[in-house]
Amino acid sequence: MEDQRTSQNDNDNRRLYNPYQDLQIPIQNIYKLPTSPEFLFQEESVAQRRSWGENLTYYTGIGYLSGAVAGAAKGLVDGVKASEPGDTVKLRINRILNASGHTGRKFGNRAGVIGLMYAGLESGIVAVRDTDDVVNSVVAGLGTGALYRAAAGVRSAAVAGAIGGVVVGAAVTAKQVLKRYVPI
Repeated sequence: MEDQRTSQNDNDNRRLYNPYQDLQIPIQNIYKLPTSPEFLFQEESVAQRRSWGENLTYYTGIGYLSGAVAGAAKGLVDGVKASEPGDTVKLRINRILNASGHTGRKFGNRAGVIGLMYAGLESGIVAVRDTDDVVNSVVAGLGTGALYRAAAGVRSAAVAGAIGGVVVGAAVTAKQVLKRYVPI
């Protein structure tokens, strides 16, 4: 008990080091950082858009992550269905993990490639048209679907392109509705 009081008295007698004490600046003013984003050029502040590199990273990452999660869920269901009545618990868990990992990687890679192609096409279209509107996104969706399924034939590419355009159009519309009607 006496050792605890001695160590507590030692801590009370210590003076904390303040590296800013000689600057004669109130310490709370040092860490008041701006909350608004800073831009090098005024034109950057007007356009509220990610750069092509940020788009590439964002869409590829979101695509891979969502594909991997969806694939892992499908693999989980497939692994549970593939288990046989005589399997031990370890064998069932192994089947589930293998199926989830295999299907998750496969779906994640596919969705990541689709995100990569979409980001590249959308950034290219924005650069060529020099405008930022819904048409860029929908045309990029059309092109991504068509390009992704081009090796399967013209008909398959056309169908995939139409699906890509509709999906992107629905996503952009949903985003606009959320911005308008959901207070954030």
